[in-house]
Amino acid sequence: MKSVKAVLALACGLGLGLAAQASPQHSHESHPAHAATAAAPAPAQRWTPDAPLREGMRRAHTAVAELAHYEMGHMSAPMAADRAAEVESAVTYMFANCKLSAEPDAALHGILVPLMSAAQTLKADPKKVSAVADMRAAIAHYPQYFNDPGWDKPVPAEHVMHDEP
Repeated sequence: MKSVKAVLALACGLGLGLAAQASPQHSHESHPAHAATAAAPAPAQRWTPDAPLREGMRRAHTAVAELAHYEMGHMSAPMAADRAAEVESAVTYMFANCKLSAEPDAALHGILVPLMSAAQTLKADPKKVSAVADMRAAIAHYPQYFNDPGWDKPVPAEHVMHDEP
């Protein structure tokens, strides 16, 4: 129980209020709190993600891919904030629903904490467009740790009106 509180305190301290509000379904008692910047070593054999992890990462990946329009100036700030909110929602979903053993869980936290932090940065200050690159960098680590069939397929392109909030 102390580990759960430590992880939640760390998440809140990093501005991850949404993640802290979601009641994680997996146990944190078997491993220590994770530092947001500490990257876990890549496993000899990549781990198989559970269904909630696959779903959440695809949602986050799609939202971050759409933010490329914002980086190019083709998307409004309110739309970018909506995409950042979708990333937050996807991360919160993963924190609440993923059930992984200690090692893959630790690696996942090393991806999700910086992803959530960057999403919150963009949402709070849309002028910080560099947060999109930070989100993309966080997501780029996912296939190094997890063997997710179909991850390398292109993100579905959905063209949306760029001037609508």
